[in-house]
Amino acid sequence: MFETAPTAGRRARLVVAADLAGTFVFALEGAVIAIRAGLDLLGIAVIAFVASLGGGILRDILLGATPPAAFRDQRYPLLAFAAAGLAIVLQLSGRFPPALAMTVLDAAGLALFAVAGTEKAIGHGSNIVTAAWLGMLTAVGGGITRDVLLNQVPTILRADFYATAALAGALVVLAARRAGAGPGVAALAGGTVCFALRMAGALGHWQLPRFG
Repeated sequence: MFETAPTAGRRARLVVAADLAGTFVFALEGAVIAIRAGLDLLGIAVIAFVASLGGGILRDILLGATPPAAFRDQRYPLLAFAAAGLAIVLQLSGRFPPALAMTVLDAAGLALFAVAGTEKAIGHGSNIVTAAWLGMLTAVGGGITRDVLLNQVPTILRADFYATAALAGALVVLAARRAGAGPGVAALAGGTVCFALRMAGALGHWQLPRFG
């Protein structure tokens, strides 16, 4: 997918914006889960960090974009720790997010990271298959790491329409870009599809076929 300089610039800004927004959302969700698991202050901070930045770090390493953005740009860890602080404040004030709010946060973070991962892969010249896979990895990688550290079965293996929603969003981004849409339009389309599928899957208990 050939890009002019202005298009490449818009794509780069979009990746950073979606990455930062997704970092805050997933860090907040991760911190809430860590608090509910009974972790101390350091544990909450660690879980917030890995939940929000783990997928992006893996993506950047696989793309050869090293050091990863999470280590080069201080906004990423600062946002993660700020979200952890907000989660603690909500806990102390007795205003813990309800289950539905957590599902919405999760779906929003999934959509943001699926878009960011796919667009960054496009910018590094990845083919369609690799870009879609890296978009999904960006979206689910941090959650997998979080769940492993908390000794839980990863959400990707048990949640209704989770990784599938991320992959669908990535594919929509790629299809829109192939059709000539700009990065913003493609990201909006892919993010909307990912968010809608994740919410529908969670609320409607959609499942992929099981065998056994």
